[in-house]
Amino acid sequence: MSWSGWLLFIVIIQVIHFLGTWKLYVAAGRKAWEAAIPIYNAVVLMKIINRPWWWTLLLFIPIVNLMMFPIVWVETIRSFGKHSSKDTWLVLLTLGLYIFYINYTEDLTHIKERSLTPRTGLGEWVSSILFAVIAATVIHTYVMQPFTIPTSSLEKTLLVGDFLFVSKFHYGARTPMTPIALPMMHDAIPTTKVKSYAPNPQLPYFRMPGFEEIERNDIVVFNWPIDEFQDIGPPPSGYMYKPIDKKSNYVKRCVGIPGDSLEVRNGFVFINGKQNELPERGRLQFAYKIQSKKVLTKVDAQGRLANQPSQFFSDRYGVSDMYPISVDQETGVYTFVAHLTDEAYQQIKDHPDVISVTSAKSTADEVGSGIFPNDPQYGFNNDFFGPIYIPEAGKTVDITAESIPFYKRIIEVYEGSEIGIENKITQNGTQVLLNGNVLTSYTFKMDYYWMMGDNRNNSQDARSWGYVPFNHVVGKPVFVWMSWDSNAKGLDKIRWERLFTTVSGSGKPVSYFMYFLIAVAGYIVFNTFRKRKKAKA
Repeated sequence: MSWSGWLLFIVIIQVIHFLGTWKLYVAAGRKAWEAAIPIYNAVVLMKIINRPWWWTLLLFIPIVNLMMFPIVWVETIRSFGKHSSKDTWLVLLTLGLYIFYINYTEDLTHIKERSLTPRTGLGEWVSSILFAVIAATVIHTYVMQPFTIPTSSLEKTLLVGDFLFVSKFHYGARTPMTPIALPMMHDAIPTTKVKSYAPNPQLPYFRMPGFEEIERNDIVVFNWPIDEFQDIGPPPSGYMYKPIDKKSNYVKRCVGIPGDSLEVRNGFVFINGKQNELPERGRLQFAYKIQSKKVLTKVDAQGRLANQPSQFFSDRYGVSDMYPISVDQETGVYTFVAHLTDEAYQQIKDHPDVISVTSAKSTADEVGSGIFPNDPQYGFNNDFFGPIYIPEAGKTVDITAESIPFYKRIIEVYEGSEIGIENKITQNGTQVLLNGNVLTSYTFKMDYYWMMGDNRNNSQDARSWGYVPFNHVVGKPVFVWMSWDSNAKGLDKIRWERLFTTVSGSGKPVSYFMYFLIAVAGYIVFNTFRKRKKAKA
């Protein structure tokens, strides 16, 4: 729905509100016209129901307002003496229209100084839970969102099992585009395949101002732009097509920003002709084919022996991504692929039980499958890719039969159907047509970014699905509050050294877990002292 459509909808709601409540405003000692002025009528209503004015703000926050409207309906009828369970259910089941009935059929008296304390223990419990959910939803949507690292594409910087806090305010919090949804649930109700949202109506895209822009090499959480699988294959059976803000959350490193010329040479990214250097905590990994003897030396000081090379390399060198290829039972030679940093490569190749370590990268003349822009004109692969231009808002590019594969999805989807514009690209020989008209140039409406994993040969990233539009950006990971190693046992499953560490920064991550425990203990002591002092008073 467009902004004009939503404006019309708001006007209709205001008319309904006025017709259904003006007599209640008069009964409360206000003027009838006060029920007709948008926003002001809500502020006045808060005074009538004896609630703080800032509740008005919650009525305009998508998803939160779905919880606030029923609360306001109930509070309104209770301000006029309607406390029975029957009245409460009637106003909820009629979506507030029961207020129309009492507005015109009953001579109501406003209870100006009514008690706001719930009359039952159940009512107090429900009230506490409801407002805790509202507060958590506001924080989750506009301040900080928890996120889990599911894959090893950023291994060494972020590990599988890291639990992050993702800042929404660094790049500007994006308001929900799907307003009818269950709070704090992404695309489905947990443990089910049932949607947690109604796909329509859709709010227009809007982002609050941020205090920094996405910089090259930032780690970014974003909605996977190709979530409906268009251009890279059909969706799996039972797959749900999703609105922008309900597409799967991905986390990658932004190696290319708007306006950059990007190329991948032998797995290394080059920006404007210069090799991109990762931050100190970033570690590139590449695929190697390793052949090793069946029996390896001792793994650790406790004298444990490795039955498989994968266990040995994992324990000694921290290599987690390994895939067996074959084992020769006669010679006892294991062959497998591992994804290694330069440090791990140097250590492993010199190990006496390792026979050989060879690169498993693609060569320049190989043509990869499923590689953006998925066009036979371009024989790219994951290790040799580009050069390409990363679109910048306001910049114009020439459109030709050679360039359109890179920008077709941008024009048709990101700057077309996803914002309510029907764009269709076709070709007539070497001519490119937009909605039947010849297209020779195009000016971009949005900034775009190039997201890649540090684990270069084990990361599905922009090399597969292309550019990430800015309206798909969710936020910036800032903090690891928990890290869980599912392969370990007992308390060793917790990576204690990673608890409460920052994502960015120089040097080895420093844990602030002890500071957190001290702060919690201090709060408990202070709160206990305050309660005892209050009880004595």
